[in-house]
Amino acid sequence: MSLPFQALTPDFSVAPQLLPEDIQQAQAAGFKSVINNRPDFEGGADQPTSALIAHAAETAGLVYRHLPVQGAYQSPEEIQAFRDLLDSLPKPILAFCRSGARAARLYAAATAL
Repeated sequence: MSLPFQALTPDFSVAPQLLPEDIQQAQAAGFKSVINNRPDFEGGADQPTSALIAHAAETAGLVYRHLPVQGAYQSPEEIQAFRDLLDSLPKPILAFCRSGARAARLYAAATAL
C-alpha cells in the first residue's frame, strides 16, 4: 500500500493517521520530518501513540514532533507553535491527523502569520 498524502507545497504535505509501519514509506518518499497533530487516544485505544510513531521515525532517521491539537479549534499559541515547527524542521515535512484536514488548516493559519 502506498502512503496516502496530499502535497500542499513542494515542502509540505498532509496525510491521514499514520501507523508506525507507514513511517518507512514516508522516509522512502523523501520526507525529512513528521508532525503529529493528533492527541493520543483521540480515536480510541487502537490509535497508535505518539511514542510508537516517534520510535518508528527515529529508527527511519526522520525528525518527529508531536503537536496535539483539537479538531475543531486551534489556539493562536498552537498556530504559532506550528509555524515555529515549519520554520525549524528539515524539509520536506509530512504532517498528519485523523484525516489530514486539521493539519492542512494549521498549515494555512500558520503560513498566514
